[in-house]
Amino acid sequence: MQTNFLVIGSGISGLNFALNAASKGKVIIATKKKIVDSNTNYAQGGIAAVLNKTDDIKKHIEDTLKAGAYHNKKSAVKFLVENSAQAIYHLINLGVEFEKENGELKLTKEGGHSQRRIAYVGDFTGKEIERILIKRVKEHPNITILQNTFALDLITKEESCYGAYIIHKGKVEAILANQTILATGGIGQLYTSTTNAKIATGDGIAMGIRAGLKAKDMEFIQFHPTALDVQSFPRFLISEAVRGEGAKLLNHQHKEFTDPLAPRDKVSKDIYQELKKGPVYLDITSKSKSYLLGRFPQIYAHLTQKGYHMEKDLIPVTPAAHYLCGGISTDLHGRTKIKNLYAFGEVAHTGVHGANRLASNSLLEALVFSNQILKNLKTSKIPALKLHSPKLSNETKLAKKAKKEIQKIMWNYAGIIRNTKQIQNIAIPKMKQIIKDLEKIKGTNQDLAEARNMAKCSHEILNAASKRKKTLGCHTIERLGTKSNN
Repeated sequence: MQTNFLVIGSGISGLNFALNAASKGKVIIATKKKIVDSNTNYAQGGIAAVLNKTDDIKKHIEDTLKAGAYHNKKSAVKFLVENSAQAIYHLINLGVEFEKENGELKLTKEGGHSQRRIAYVGDFTGKEIERILIKRVKEHPNITILQNTFALDLITKEESCYGAYIIHKGKVEAILANQTILATGGIGQLYTSTTNAKIATGDGIAMGIRAGLKAKDMEFIQFHPTALDVQSFPRFLISEAVRGEGAKLLNHQHKEFTDPLAPRDKVSKDIYQELKKGPVYLDITSKSKSYLLGRFPQIYAHLTQKGYHMEKDLIPVTPAAHYLCGGISTDLHGRTKIKNLYAFGEVAHTGVHGANRLASNSLLEALVFSNQILKNLKTSKIPALKLHSPKLSNETKLAKKAKKEIQKIMWNYAGIIRNTKQIQNIAIPKMKQIIKDLEKIKGTNQDLAEARNMAKCSHEILNAASKRKKTLGCHTIERLGTKSNN
């Protein structure tokens, strides 16, 4: 197979780029499950943008920097915020119908924001954006969608990328491309407790590293404060917007213990510490059933199914791995150090999030940067390539065992509160052994490749965490006298 643009991943950034690129040439979208399977589909809250007369660009920039512990790349933050309103109107033009009041966009507020600036669609913003983008993608004659297609590795020659090896319909094939786009999402499945879709195994980051790219700020893993504390995988996320509309956080004594609208890293840490004493609850009983059904229909329905009624019950919550603030290093146009290879969305590190992401800046980042790439795109011809075809393996048992062990190590040693010595002396040696054990297995398949990718990303995270000796943002080193999280 050959195409002008190969997009690996089918979340908001991948689909949006595909639509933009389709006017320039042929596009193949390769997604490892169904096209709807992405973290975008799980995003409830909304998209932050400067749309209100009482708001301004400087305020949004400052909120983003403050949430990121001023570890952000300021030029990237400025670029993001200055293009935020344009990103919203881009979606509106595609057909996304954000909530309105008296003909104006209705805006909500979430943790870390000083203003109401979040455009939303009920409590299923990501799902609606994904639906519209998929509809547009399917309508375009220049776009081909390959579902259940797993990207194994990038095809490179002399520091240039020319596509990827894939597993498609039980065979290893090569897709040659003038431009290759990594839009594979995050790494939530590295943890036992996560809000992420099952596809989030760090594939794009691992492929990039194997091709010679550097990953940056991998230690900064954001844990969403309020996932439903009922055993499920992935955890059901209760949007920050619920707190934005007045929900309180209560401890086991039913007393408030933290500012529900503080940045996510602080709220997660506070909840984590309270959970050592007893359950933590989300309380939105001040609102009526009719209001909650209208504002949070998806959350209300799910909680009711689990036996909780938001208007009268306290909802048990717990933090869960949610978002990677780091990733493959790119510039403001998604370019990596490898020619013809781009990355955007959660797989990429643009520097906008710093040490902790501001709520509702993730969908915004995915849109803004995937809208910019084509402006500086230079097409290269595909040279003669010596392709190799990795052999497939039937081994899955060891891979699945390795995945569970990786999740256990990461939750225990690279979770909300960390111990540097334990990371260095226990977690890293264990992860190195898993990597060696997986390398001994001949051949590949999706389970093996995912396990190898998870181990590769986990080692990067652990290594970065071991080198950062002081607490910063969502990287928290335990203080003397406190117990570690294992």
